Amino acid sequence: MATIERAEVLVTSPGRNFVTLRITTSDGVTGLGDATLNGRELSVAAYLREHVAPILVGLDPQRIEDTWQYLYRGAYWRRGPVTMAAIAAVDVALWDIKGKVAGMPVYQLLGGQSRRGALAYGHASGSDLPSLFQSIRNHLDEGFKAIRVQTGVPGLGQVYGVATDQKPGARYDYEPAGRGVAPAEEAWDTRSYLRHIPTIFAAVREEFGYDLPLLHDGHHRMTPNQAAILGKSLEPYDLFWLEDCTPGENQEGLRRVRSQTTTPLAIGEVFNTVFDYQTLITEQLIDYVRSAVTHTGGITALKKLMDFAAVYQIKSGFHGPTDVSPVGQAAALHLDVSLPNFGIQEYMKHSDDTLRVFRTGYTFEDGLLHPGDAPGLGVEYDDELGATFEYSPAYLPVNRLQLDGSMHDW
Repeated sequence: MATIERAEVLVTSPGRNFVTLRITTSDGVTGLGDATLNGRELSVAAYLREHVAPILVGLDPQRIEDTWQYLYRGAYWRRGPVTMAAIAAVDVALWDIKGKVAGMPVYQLLGGQSRRGALAYGHASGSDLPSLFQSIRNHLDEGFKAIRVQTGVPGLGQVYGVATDQKPGARYDYEPAGRGVAPAEEAWDTRSYLRHIPTIFAAVREEFGYDLPLLHDGHHRMTPNQAAILGKSLEPYDLFWLEDCTPGENQEGLRRVRSQTTTPLAIGEVFNTVFDYQTLITEQLIDYVRSAVTHTGGITALKKLMDFAAVYQIKSGFHGPTDVSPVGQAAALHLDVSLPNFGIQEYMKHSDDTLRVFRTGYTFEDGLLHPGDAPGLGVEYDDELGATFEYSPAYLPVNRLQLDGSMHDW
């Protein structure tokens, strides 16, 4: 019987910082897992190296469920982004190994395909309407069939999630993690935002019509009452979803939003376990689960979460920015094509350097993503090239209120 012989933590930075776990079995089969936690990457790397990797050696790599329980329930300290990212990396690497041993892509082990591919949405943004319209056209030219719309706000400077440089014919995905020893600071004013956003969606619908699915991310910046106001004001523009309208850890706050608007709600990219969703799902306060495989305990945990959500007609909308590595994106795609309650998949194309370090088998065609049919996840890691991109600190920006400079949710 094969056992786990080695667990290596690989840190590379081909444009973004990534943490990858590679597990090797005694018969030479390898599996990759994503352990990237944006702005806190080295904390997960240390957790894996110092606390997880040593206890994996000698375990049976085929016992995925038991290993997940061992790492989660066996430890005194549970949950949290660092722990769950580490567990996710182990879990995904073991699914990669199981697929390779079986000679099948992971989605076949999850029950096979439920669809031809996963509908993806891209990130269109602009500091004003002309640049936003150009960004939308660029994404449509790339083949996207659904678009997230983010915009600058008059009177504010740089706004998180909004690109300032849009060129005809070239899709630009905003990279918000700035290199440096501390985060950049941005100014924010919620009242200006609430006045401005409905005018943007009115203009986008006038220009592009109502057939195009449109999404918007509130980045946790509103109180429940403010979120309800925004959801109501956006109803005429038929959004696919309003994402992270208010901090989701206050699960009861979503009752206020839900009672006041019919705009579909998506939440959860900063959640780590099913317990973060318990009230939201059982009371049907959301429509889409936004977790990433990388940050929610891996394929094993997210599959169970989506089975729970399916009972309440809630669909998936997995987190897929470029600070989830191609390994994490591939893991999401295997779930996407197999889940009966799939909704949509976020997709930001990684940099050319990243895709040289992580050689991927997934495809994007006619608006749909597919994980490919290679055994396992379908991603390979180039050690030699990865070693040339050294880690450097990078952080998402922080928000301060424009009025008085006090800290605010970003």
